[in-house]
Amino acid sequence: MFQHTHPYEPFLFKEATKLIVGTLPPPRFTTGILKEGDVNFCYGSKDGQLWPILDKIFNLKLAYETTDRAIVQRKKFLTEQKIAVCDIVSFAERSKIDASDLGMQNVVLRDVIAYLKIYKNVDTLLFTGGNSKNGPEYFFRRHIKDYHLKLSVISSDVPRIHSFELDDRIIKTVSLTAPSGAANRAVGGLEAYKIMRDKNPKINTIDFRVLQYAPFFKN
Repeated sequence: MFQHTHPYEPFLFKEATKLIVGTLPPPRFTTGILKEGDVNFCYGSKDGQLWPILDKIFNLKLAYETTDRAIVQRKKFLTEQKIAVCDIVSFAERSKIDASDLGMQNVVLRDVIAYLKIYKNVDTLLFTGGNSKNGPEYFFRRHIKDYHLKLSVISSDVPRIHSFELDDRIIKTVSLTAPSGAANRAVGGLEAYKIMRDKNPKINTIDFRVLQYAPFFKN
């Protein structure tokens, strides 16, 4: 079994109002054997689409390289936009060494609620995936049962929006379409994407996510 430990501590700070919640980066980020073009930071896989999506939304002109400069660019952006990162999976085992969420076994979760109790300005959780097995929302639902909390539906359309009450504040959750190549087939099957493609055949799956993500990432 491969011992897949999350390589990064949560990127949290007191001014943050939004929190990105994913699962685990690909195993190579744990072993430290990165590919050319990887960034050694949250969501830094050269194959991932979160940073290219944010790059388009905010016109960031990011570097996609394994350098300190690329890390600093991303941290600066997150800090300026008051966006923190706390993936929910701390550890998992894998019989096959790949990045599949479904391949995770014996999963240990981070205590996201405990972090939210500390970082009281956070009012929105941005899940990088939905409630399918081993997705961020799926694990979060499991996690909050320990606190006797539950999600209430605000919108059942994609991206699904929920809320929950923590102490004396209401926190919203948004389950975004996953920013991964593996999710492209799911995007292609969405009615909203088909409608967009009918209107503009040049639209691709990243463009679709840019339009979906923008209202939730922008202040």
